[in-house]
Amino acid sequence: MMINFKPVTDRVAIRLEPKEDKTKGGIIVTDVLPQPRCIGVVEGIGPLVKAEIKLGDRVLFHCFDELPTYDPEVVMVRDNSLLGVFE
Repeated sequence: MMINFKPVTDRVAIRLEPKEDKTKGGIIVTDVLPQPRCIGVVEGIGPLVKAEIKLGDRVLFHCFDELPTYDPEVVMVRDNSLLGVFE
């Protein structure tokens, strides 16, 4: 589901990857110490973004620079908080 707003200035809207509740081997992971989610898919790009990203890119970003939105699965970050794009 795509977002229904466009980020402004140097902001990027990122849909977070779902939390894993089970490892690939089938072990159930408890959420005693929740880990921040720092990987997601770009769903919106502001007009002043300098990073070489496009809609649909899977990116790694600095977790503590995120701003929440109306959707708990979507966060806004500045383009300088992006650490890389997965290939």
